Amino acid sequence: MIDEILMQVEKPARYIGNEINMVVKDPKDVDIRFAFCFPDTYEVGMSYLGLQILYFFMNRRDDIYCERVFAPWLDMEEKLRENNIPLFSLETGDSIKDFDFVGFTLQYEMTYTNIINMLDLAGISIWSKDRTEDEPIIIAGGPCAYNPEPLADIVDIFYIGEGEVNYDEIFDIYKNMKKEGKTKEDFYQRLLEMDGIYIPKYYEVSYKENGEIEEFKPIIDKAPKKIKKVIVKDMDKVFYPDKQLVPLIDVIHDRVSLEVFRGCIRGCRFCQAGYVYRPVREKTPQSVLTKSRNLVDTSGHEEISLTSLSTADYTAFRDISEELLEQFKDDKVNIALPSLRIDAFSLDLMQKVQGVRKSSLTFAPEAGTQRLRDVINKGITEEEILRGSKMAFEGGWDRVKLYFMVGLPTETDDDIKGIAKLASDIVDKFYELPKEKRNRGVSVTVSSSCFVPKAFTPFQWSTQDTCEEFLRKQYLLKDSNERKQVKVNYHEPSVSSIEGILARGDRKVAKLIYNAWKNGAKFDGWTECFKYDAWLKALEQTGLSREFYANRQRSYDEILPWDHIYIGVSKRFFIEEMERAKKEVVTPNCRQNCSMCGAKAFGGGVCFE
Repeated sequence: MIDEILMQVEKPARYIGNEINMVVKDPKDVDIRFAFCFPDTYEVGMSYLGLQILYFFMNRRDDIYCERVFAPWLDMEEKLRENNIPLFSLETGDSIKDFDFVGFTLQYEMTYTNIINMLDLAGISIWSKDRTEDEPIIIAGGPCAYNPEPLADIVDIFYIGEGEVNYDEIFDIYKNMKKEGKTKEDFYQRLLEMDGIYIPKYYEVSYKENGEIEEFKPIIDKAPKKIKKVIVKDMDKVFYPDKQLVPLIDVIHDRVSLEVFRGCIRGCRFCQAGYVYRPVREKTPQSVLTKSRNLVDTSGHEEISLTSLSTADYTAFRDISEELLEQFKDDKVNIALPSLRIDAFSLDLMQKVQGVRKSSLTFAPEAGTQRLRDVINKGITEEEILRGSKMAFEGGWDRVKLYFMVGLPTETDDDIKGIAKLASDIVDKFYELPKEKRNRGVSVTVSSSCFVPKAFTPFQWSTQDTCEEFLRKQYLLKDSNERKQVKVNYHEPSVSSIEGILARGDRKVAKLIYNAWKNGAKFDGWTECFKYDAWLKALEQTGLSREFYANRQRSYDEILPWDHIYIGVSKRFFIEEMERAKKEVVTPNCRQNCSMCGAKAFGGGVCFE
């Protein structure tokens, strides 16, 4: 029946597995079956480095079989429901309801309805309290797990931190307790002794009349008041796969990914990842180079990406880039350099990379004026942006993509107009070149997303613009652009508005997500699938206020839904950073000067260089 169904859906290769380097085991020979669920399509999930790492990390053990599950696209879901076929894994085609663990990676709040949809398709109880002893344990991790509360009534266990640290111990405990005939309750209580484990059912929340949290407390003695994230301290010793799964169809990032470090030194005040992954921990160049040859040889990929939050901040960035270019020059393997800062870009390196394959350059000034860049602590000047752009044009590039945000704290209309002016000034830099060097016309694409305040950032207390205000600013930006060489794109404000609710939501938001799903919401991150009306109806059904969650300013003494999670960076530091933002004061990056943010508590990385 599955074969018959696959003939009727778009991209059947999304569902069949059998890729190069796929792990094959006999499920009867393992003690634990783990379904790694990515709540988006195959193309998105197969581009995620964390899946590649944890898939091979878990499968290196003979007693565990980690299998992949992606959210089926609309046509496949329809066929599964029509034929009463439960959601299955790619490796064996078995129903994931029969697995020991169903693990979700939480990369983006707008996939939350897909999580509910996948549980429903699998025949697994949606609410944690309803799950029986025979149903899988639902575990979730990833960046969005740092505010776990919107999914606290759905997920059994949240893993806070980096997976390589504790998963082996978790599986060992589970395996032994399973053999001893222990219950899920026994297992959960044993896990409370570990860092990085948050089990929501052992905590109780009470609320004030105005909707703010009155108290958040453990209801059993074993449950810690603060859940401390776990991190890898030695990046050279941590597991990293020698091969990667090679997708059967085109995916977003179809290339070898070489992780060079974790964390970020910059401290942009809007960026959650820059704080929750602190401190910066680098891999040595030799360890990166050793993996590169194996990964290329076992995958056949023609491109290598140096992966991190800000690759140009890697201390050996120039040396390792040139070494990789030299190593693979005869193989025609391209070196992709994502996450570059325009001030750190080398003209020499640009020309060498361009020699293999041309592509557009991507930069992220984030704000259109220097004042606002200082507010958000971007740490880059207009002079550096323009000088870097001119260097790029001199190197033969003629297509530039620029990423900005609208709705940032303290933003004015002049800051919006400044985006159009900066793009125009970049075009002018192109026309400063001699005519013989301008082979084609210049193309500058400006993409503006809507600012969403996130947990564990200095802006976690800030108000978010309403949809109407976002639209007004986007139209102002479009109207301010007078250059035909500049194209302006903008993100749908209604999506960002719902994301703003989920990003800072509390436990009550679970019912909002559930109702939105019942109203037809799924694949909310996809423009063609997003159903704004489903969310508006859910807000009405639950009596929850969008203004309360997204559009109000919070006070520093309010108990935030994520205050029980400990990431090292202190609330005191975030308050200081918010006050510095109001004064338009830049904080130096971690290598220039330690700001005593608190990440030193983890005892490694850049804090001790």
